[in-house]
Amino acid sequence: MSSGASVAPLALLGLVDDELDTYRLNIINASPGVPVRAGVEHETVFIGPGVRGLPGLRYTPCRLSLVPYLFDSTFAPDIVLAHVSPPRNGRVSLGIEVMTMVAAIESARARGALVLGQVNAAMPYTFGDGELDVTDFDALYESDLPLALPDLPTVDPSPDFVRIGELTAARVADGATLQLGIGAAPDATLPGLAARRHLGIWSEMFSDGVLRLERAGALDSRRDIVGSFVVGSAELYEWMHLNPRVVMRRTEVVNNPGVIARQPQLTSINTALQIDLLGQANASRVRGRVYSGFGGQTDFIVGALHSRGGQALMALRSIHPKTGTSTIVPRLEEPVTSFQHSAVITEQGVAEVFGHPEAEQRHNLIEHAAHPDARPLLREAARELVGV
Repeated sequence: MSSGASVAPLALLGLVDDELDTYRLNIINASPGVPVRAGVEHETVFIGPGVRGLPGLRYTPCRLSLVPYLFDSTFAPDIVLAHVSPPRNGRVSLGIEVMTMVAAIESARARGALVLGQVNAAMPYTFGDGELDVTDFDALYESDLPLALPDLPTVDPSPDFVRIGELTAARVADGATLQLGIGAAPDATLPGLAARRHLGIWSEMFSDGVLRLERAGALDSRRDIVGSFVVGSAELYEWMHLNPRVVMRRTEVVNNPGVIARQPQLTSINTALQIDLLGQANASRVRGRVYSGFGGQTDFIVGALHSRGGQALMALRSIHPKTGTSTIVPRLEEPVTSFQHSAVITEQGVAEVFGHPEAEQRHNLIEHAAHPDARPLLREAARELVGV
């Protein structure tokens, strides 16, 4: 088991790879640079670009909130490799990726397995569940290799996403709690949120948008900024370092739908590859093959719908830019990732879904979210769906 996303401990992984001819490597959202060769078997609950498309990749479908429970069964680790900050007062921090690593380390220590830490001066020290005693590690290895922290460029959103962002931001009220991921839709929402006040952050992950909201005065200074992992710029990581406002929590807390539901007006903003006329979303498969995985989408949609004043929003373009095909389809041909969202938002408008009869859901999706060119075929398909 290893840290993943953009913080895989590549130096430690290299040492292990040199010593073992064959082994199984479990990384969530593996980045390029992880060992990929004959003898290394990859397994994951969320497929990253470093292993996507590999023959023999073992994908285990699982909601992110439940992954820690697998460390006592099918994912029980023999070695855990963690990327950590330099020690401070006898403790190190998991920094920008806490997520499932705390549970993996606890499982390893309970079973007598090996726990190794790669210490990197570039890793910010963050407070919360990722603070661990140095005695929790069998060894700490200092590495001068650059930390794979991508300095994400600022890209002007397309007119479609500007419109999506405006429509999404208009639904967010002062005092709401945000789950903001990374991508064009959340980024385009930020300008409209800068004028809000007393916003909170309770998000599986966040990026530079949170820093922009903080500087705009949109965030409530009395509330912690809570996340589980972060992907962003060097400026963001410098702001996070020893920042008492930022609290990194383990997946079992951040992604727990019951805990999410206790956050005021939890507004979840997610995206999908396709949404059908039954309001079902596919966010993980392309042409029958797993592209990513469930991630935390299902956790946050359920939690948001149970939050007082909360809502689960799906934001996406009405047309796939590469294929020119409609993202609103009659029926999903891929497995469902999530459903029962509050509303679906495209550059065409807002389709209200939750709490409406199926016929109204279909009408709203076709007339308010689908691209006009796709509507005639969707209307025909809707007539065929009557009675389904």
